[in-house]
Amino acid sequence: MSAEDLFRSHALVTGGAGFIGSHLVDRLLAEGWRVTVIDNFDPFYDPAIKRRNVAEHLNHPAYQLIPADLRTDPAELRRAIRGDVHVCVHLAALAGVRPSFARPTEYLDVNVVGTQNMLELARALGVRQFIFASSSSVYGTCPSVPWREDERNLHPISPYAASKLSGELLGQVCAHVYGIRFVALRFFTVYGPRQRPDLAIHAFARRMLNGQPINVFGNGHSRRDYTYVRDIVDGIVQAIEYDLELFKVINLGNNHTISLMDMIEVLEDVLGVRAHLRHLPEQFGDVPQTWADVEVARRLLGYAPRTQFYDGVQAFMTWLREDLALSPLPQPHSGSSA
Repeated sequence: MSAEDLFRSHALVTGGAGFIGSHLVDRLLAEGWRVTVIDNFDPFYDPAIKRRNVAEHLNHPAYQLIPADLRTDPAELRRAIRGDVHVCVHLAALAGVRPSFARPTEYLDVNVVGTQNMLELARALGVRQFIFASSSSVYGTCPSVPWREDERNLHPISPYAASKLSGELLGQVCAHVYGIRFVALRFFTVYGPRQRPDLAIHAFARRMLNGQPINVFGNGHSRRDYTYVRDIVDGIVQAIEYDLELFKVINLGNNHTISLMDMIEVLEDVLGVRAHLRHLPEQFGDVPQTWADVEVARRLLGYAPRTQFYDGVQAFMTWLREDLALSPLPQPHSGSSA
């Protein structure tokens, strides 16, 4: 009997070798899904990290890895995928607010053209449910907090944010014209085991463990709605089952904000290490705060973030110490990207 016959449903996951994607694949495989991953192991950060993320998946009978770029001809990707696909979870993108200013054309190419390619692929596959990883960055400097999905006063202030908002609009068109249900999940500062090394919690922790200073941009009063990766995966899995409106935008956050300085204090406490701070001017593109209203997710998906920030940081640190013992990696930059 083939894997197609053994497993109940088939999910196509882009970016499935990355931080959030690999956790989602863990969950889907454990729940009896067949999973096909498209990932190009982009060198934005060390591809060896992503290869470790997928090492256990490769031997699973229900797993297929297609190493390909989002901009690959959808017809070529279609030929590589085995069997029917029931849902597409599109997580892959060029990430990061600050780097997008240096490479705006590439960000728009990968994140907008790539998303359109995935929508065309989903249409060719007969997929009826498309989950899109959007971002809290689309709210930008919107002053009304906590941020709600029906907010019309959006102020994206980076090419990355613009690319994510563009992806949402492409999905709205696809839902209207082709009847593919498109659920845009706006993620809020996801952290936890396997977190990207450029993000603040990970980058700060590594530098603190090495006795190196960390850069704090601005006065340290910026606030982020940190959301633990397990809670995000819960929301994605719940969104896969959503069956109401054809186009829906939903926040996935923690509905609680933590200041940059409070985050550093938690790291100091968990690590037992004093942070050495280097204060620098604010970075272009940074926003003063992110804060999710998650009532829509609670009402429509049953979403309920369970992980307290301190507990989540402890879980991350347990993973980081194990990861460093297995394979120390080059030091990340000392920025405070959230």
